[in-house]
Parts: sequence; structure tokens; C-alpha cells
Amino acid sequence: MDPMRAIDAYCERLGPTFWAEPANAITNAAFLVAALLAWRMARRAGRSGDWGVRALAAVTAAIGVGSFLFHTVATAWASAADVIPILVFIMLYLHLTTVRLFQLPVWAGLGAMAMFLPVSVALGWTLRAALGPLNGSSSYGAVLIVIMCTGAALIWTGREAAGRGLLTGGAIFFVSIIMRTLDAQDGAVCAALPLGTHFMWHLLNGVLLGWMMAVMIRHGAPAAHRGARGRGAHGGDRKHGGA
Repeated sequence: MDPMRAIDAYCERLGPTFWAEPANAITNAAFLVAALLAWRMARRAGRSGDWGVRALAAVTAAIGVGSFLFHTVATAWASAADVIPILVFIMLYLHLTTVRLFQLPVWAGLGAMAMFLPVSVALGWTLRAALGPLNGSSSYGAVLIVIMCTGAALIWTGREAAGRGLLTGGAIFFVSIIMRTLDAQDGAVCAALPLGTHFMWHLLNGVLLGWMMAVMIRHGAPAAHRGARGRGAHGGDRKHGGA
């Protein structure tokens, strides 16, 4: 594949110039804002040194940069710069969910990461077969199914708050996918709305990633942090009981 191959895929792009998609380009700032807010939230929670939160925030910022490149340069290599950080975020979040929210061993988190690609490919193929290509959104539909199933599993195993958080994220993602799917150059939306709806995909996904990081900060403390909090609470109980 030619890395310099031009890609013209969205309603807003009407030419080959750098700023041919200004709304689609500028709205990637939503990812940078989400990364910054998550970082500040982690610091307020005493988790600024948490490698997981720091990694999620860094990858979220990388998603914004990669997507900005794709909607300005609009080439095959820029598309890779857009897609790869998204995949990294999904894999990292899945690992942290397994280890921190479900509180399973590290090997289970690595196994969940290894299983994600074949499972998502199978789900994406099923969605394409049932609903059509959805303007390239079928693979994201597979991710939505994984999010919803994970949230339901968390609730079923007694982790209701974290589970509800993931289900809320899934609801945001569902609306976001609709916005992405509607923005097809051969569809009716482009004729009626030349700006398209892809910029809403960016804004909603900025909200989504910020929300998902907030869920991890609130409910996905590292094991050492949980242990320290537990010992502190237990010690406080003993002191109160002896008084």
C-alpha cells in the first residue's frame, strides 16, 4: 500500500489542501482536553504516579494528534497514525479493566488483550454481514459490544459502580458511532449537511475517553494503592473501636 495515497472519505473534505477539513481537524482538541482533565483528576486523587492512568492519558493525546494528521494530511500513513493509538488505548484499557476492575492476575489481563483482536474481528464480520459496512464503523460496533458485555459482567460480579460506568460509556459510544456512520460521501447527509457529522464523532469520543479514564481513576486503583487504603481504613477502625 502506498503510504502517500490520498484519502477522501468524509463530507467536509472538498479538496487536497491541508485545511480542507477544518471542523474535523480542530475538534481533535477534544482528545487533548480529555487527557489533561484525566491527568488533573488523577493528581487530585493522589494517583499522578499511576502508570496506567498516565499511559491512558498519553495515548488519548496521541489519538488527538494522529486524528488531526489524518484530517489534514489525509494520506494512508496519516490514517495509520490515527488508527494505531486508538487500538493501543482499547488494548491498554482492556488490560487495566481485567487486572484492576475484575482484580484478576496480570496473566489474565495479557490473555484478554490477546483475545481482543480475534474476538473483535469475528464480531465485526458478523455486524458487516448483518448490517452492511456501516461506512467502516462495523469494527467500532464490535468494540461497543465488548464494552457493554464487560460492563454487564462487572455488575454481575458485584462491581456495580464500575459496571454502570462502562455501560454509560457504551451509551456515549453508541451515539458517537451513529455520527461516524452517517458521514458517508455517497449518503444523503453530505448533500443536506456539507459539514457532515464526523466532527461529532471526535467531540463525543473525547467525552467518551475522558469518561472511561474517570471510571478507571475512581474504581481501578492499583493493587498496592487498594492495599494501602484498606490497611489505613482497618487501622482507623481499630483505633475507633478501642477508644
